[in-house]
Amino acid sequence: MSRNEEIGILKEIAELLNEGTDSKTVLAGVLRKLLSLTGLQTGWIFLIDEKGEHQLAAKVSLPEVLAVNEYKRMCQGDCWCVGRYNSGKLNKAVNIIECQRIENVILEKAGDTGGLTHHATVPLRAGNERFGLLNVGSPNKTHFERDELALLEAVAFQIGTALKRIKLTQREQETALISERNRLARDLHDSVNQLLFSLSLTARAGREMTENEEVKQTFSYIQDLAQDALGEMRALIWQLKPQGLENGIVSALSSYAEMLGLTIEAKLTGISSFPEKVEEALWRIGQEALGNCKKHSQTTHVSLFLNRSSDSVTMKIQDQGCGFYYDESFELASFGLKNMKARTEGLKGTFHINSEPGKGTEIQIQIPI
Repeated sequence: MSRNEEIGILKEIAELLNEGTDSKTVLAGVLRKLLSLTGLQTGWIFLIDEKGEHQLAAKVSLPEVLAVNEYKRMCQGDCWCVGRYNSGKLNKAVNIIECQRIENVILEKAGDTGGLTHHATVPLRAGNERFGLLNVGSPNKTHFERDELALLEAVAFQIGTALKRIKLTQREQETALISERNRLARDLHDSVNQLLFSLSLTARAGREMTENEEVKQTFSYIQDLAQDALGEMRALIWQLKPQGLENGIVSALSSYAEMLGLTIEAKLTGISSFPEKVEEALWRIGQEALGNCKKHSQTTHVSLFLNRSSDSVTMKIQDQGCGFYYDESFELASFGLKNMKARTEGLKGTFHINSEPGKGTEIQIQIPI
């Protein structure tokens, strides 16, 4: 491959990477482009987190035997390239690593690998920050030339730089979202909240000034509506801007329960600090669960249990109210429950509900840290 051809490949890939804002979409597109431009046939990208756990973020033309059962062989277990990456021994493009996952297929006689036996592997990095591995190969190809490895290394650096840019962009967007929530909470508090409070006072004054019983009842009804709306508005402001979260999630949820008129018994065991994303999820899930208790449980007593271990956090919210019939084999009927489940699973956690009519409801989530 000539120098001009290499520059052309790097240019096309750079243009593709600069357009992307979603890491998985970017990785899938750049992998297809790389294989197309180099004439290689197969590739896959592992993203590897701080704990050394990998996920299959992109793949192109993997042998069918590696694709069965939703790529189970690729997603589970360790291999030589991931092991060397995690041990710090894989710092540049390597020529060539015999693929342990493919070798296991051959040893087990599990299926046809289509002639694919080896692959080159390249770490994805930007400066000192590492993101995972780029693996490429072709049927019956057992050797990569030095210039091929140099090109793969340059592409891997481009990918690592793009992943870092996307990560920083997402962080900026999260910061901007928090700022916008705070601004909206202030606006609601300073305008709508005050208007509802004034309406409540005006209705009360009108009720006391009139002697007509029907008019009194009308003013009382208006005052009740204003008070209900005021309660809903305060709950909305809490959801937008969690006052008290700076004192910890238990304090914040306890204050939120009190604001809803619930009596809460809270217990925290283990470490009291949480990663920011986990604490945000706990807060939102806890709000939804406490709101459901207020609306549906027909009781004002709630228990909150929070345990933080070295590798996970478990939260239980339980009431002894009316409960409901729940079967895990059916789809969740409530949008609020679906939302709680989605937030939990978005952080690779597990979500469970236990409820029976007359026996209360327990919501339990566990999120890895």
